[in-house]
Formats: sequence, structure tokens, C-alpha cells
Amino acid sequence: MKFLVSSSLLLKQLKVLGDVIGNNNTMPILDNFLFEITDSTLTITASDLETTMSASLEIESKTDGAIAIPAKLLLETIRTFPEQPLTFTKNEDLNIIEISSDYGKYALSYVDGEEFPKAEILKDQSEVIINSKILSTAISKTIFAVGNDDLRPVMSGVFISLTPEGITFVATDAHKLVKYNRTDIVSEKESGFIMPKKPLTLLKNTLSGADLDVKIEYNETNVIYTTDNIILVSRLIEGKYPNYEAVIPKVNPNVLTLDRVSFLNSVKRVSIFANKTTHQIKLSIKGSEVQISAEDIDYSNKADEKITGNYNGDDMQIGFNSKFLIEMLNSLESTDITLEMSAPNRAGILSPTDSLEDGEQILMLVMPVMVSA
Repeated sequence: MKFLVSSSLLLKQLKVLGDVIGNNNTMPILDNFLFEITDSTLTITASDLETTMSASLEIESKTDGAIAIPAKLLLETIRTFPEQPLTFTKNEDLNIIEISSDYGKYALSYVDGEEFPKAEILKDQSEVIINSKILSTAISKTIFAVGNDDLRPVMSGVFISLTPEGITFVATDAHKLVKYNRTDIVSEKESGFIMPKKPLTLLKNTLSGADLDVKIEYNETNVIYTTDNIILVSRLIEGKYPNYEAVIPKVNPNVLTLDRVSFLNSVKRVSIFANKTTHQIKLSIKGSEVQISAEDIDYSNKADEKITGNYNGDDMQIGFNSKFLIEMLNSLESTDITLEMSAPNRAGILSPTDSLEDGEQILMLVMPVMVSA
């Protein structure tokens, strides 16, 4: 087995795949990249058993074969090279793979590729095609709201629902909720699955800046994402996702419209003075004026600012966790946002007023923090 490959192209794929490999793998073979050559195409695979990801690239080779190479050692080595051709040569007598560069030679031990776990093959699967930009946006808009409570595993992923009316991505940790909907992507039948956070992060990083079709195949236990040269297979989170629609207030007569960046910057500054446990800030809304304040009684720290907006509703005081507000405001690109409220003890609904594409809808819900009078 011998092949020639560009160092920069190889590094690009290894950096993405390296994030798949876990720190405490139960099987030593999973500390390796699987290299498979078929007809001058090199397919590199990494897995932690829950998530398996493969990337393909063209190489120069007259032989086929499969070996597993230590991932950390290989990645650290390839990172050091400027762009140049690298020659990989398998030496079966010494059980090593030798890498030849412009600077010298490097030998790594390898394992037989047949020992590497095979990716799941789906049966009775459904399928949908989605543009990579839409998928990347949907992940970015929702993934920060995913929970990390081991007692509620269904909330540790993003729920993806497909219906004849559209596709919806939902994430919540019970304190905040994000619902991202597209009416321009539909499915003949209703279905849904809960996607873990790790493979979604891998997908987002892989698709960043790309404009291509992604094929999504899924059944009750697994999902496969396929692009031109990337295949990601993930085990799904089992269980029934909470009825998120039930927690979204339907009647919100108090509507505040603000400049997103001004609001974000004020919340960031004032939150510095908030209690480090609750991160609580208070919004006091009267007419077109909004007072944003925070106080940490333990250290006598206090701050308040005033900004103006457009408000229709009764005078109100309502408290929020500033970390959640900052995450939500940072994830939006709109010039203005609206904050819809019904009462100080009911959730607020944050949404953009502009920058949305046709068929695109975003709703962000944040639970209030009780404030003293």
C-alpha cells in the first residue's frame, strides 16, 4: 500500500475528523483514523461508536487497502508541514506506515483496518434533502439552547421535526427555548428525531461557508448526513421530546421593539454588575424608555442604563438571566428585535423583525427571573 497526497488537503480533513475522537475510548482502535483506499480515492474515518464521520479526497495510488493510523500522532505531524506532497508507504514486515516529506521520514505503527468498527447501515429509512446553508443556520440558531442535564437526556439534543408544512428545529434546557422553522422544506409524512449536540457541532463546522445539498437519511435509531465528500452517521437520542408548544405563551399584549445591537451592548455592560450566581438583570419599561439594571448585594455592585425603543403595553418590570439574553441576541443578525411579554412571571418571546428569508421563522423563549418590587 502506497499513496501520494497533498499535505494541506489531508490536514483539512484530519482537523475536522479529529473532533470526532473521544478522550476516553472504550476500544483502543478508536484512537486511530481509518485510511481506506479504493480506486485512487482515500476515505478517512473517525468514530467514537456514537458518531462516525468519513471524508474522501483524491490521491495518487496504484494499490488499494485499509489501515488504522494513530490519530493524535498523525495530526500533530501533519500540522507542522507547509503545503507539499507527502508519500505514505506501508511496511508490512515492520508493521509501520512511513511518511516521506521534503524534510525527512517519519514512521508510525498501524493496526489492520479490518479491526475498525463498521458504520451503521440504515434500514427502513426516510430521506430529505436540505441546503447546507439552511442546515448550518438552523444548527447555529438552536444548538446553544440545548440542555446538559443527564436526568433529561431528550433535552440534550436538537429535535428535528418534518411535516408536510415544513421542517422545525427545537432546542431547550427548560430555561430557554429556540424554535427555528422553514416552510420551504417539507416532507410527505410527519416524522421527527432528536439529534445529539456533538454531531451537530461537527456538521456546523464542516458545512461552514459551503453551499451544497445535504442528504439526510434517518430511521428510529440512527441518522446519516451525506454531502459530496463527507458522510456523518450518528446514533439518535431515544425518547419523546417535551411538548414545547405548551410552554409558549399564545397571548402577549406587551410588545417591545429595540435596536438589537444597542440592547445587546447594554445587557453586556450591566450584567457585569449582576449576581454571579443568578446573572439577573431587570428591565423596567415605561413608555418608550427601558431601564436595564443589575445589582449584586453581596459586593455592593450596581449598574443601570436607559435605552429607548417602541413599546405597546402596560408599564412593566421583568427580570431575566443576562447570559440567556446575550446568547439569543448574539445568535441573531437582525437590526431590530421584538420582546413580547404577558406578565412578569411568564416567559418572554424574543424574535427578529427583519433579516429573515422567505419561509424562515425564528422564535426564542426565555423564562423570567423573579424580581423584588
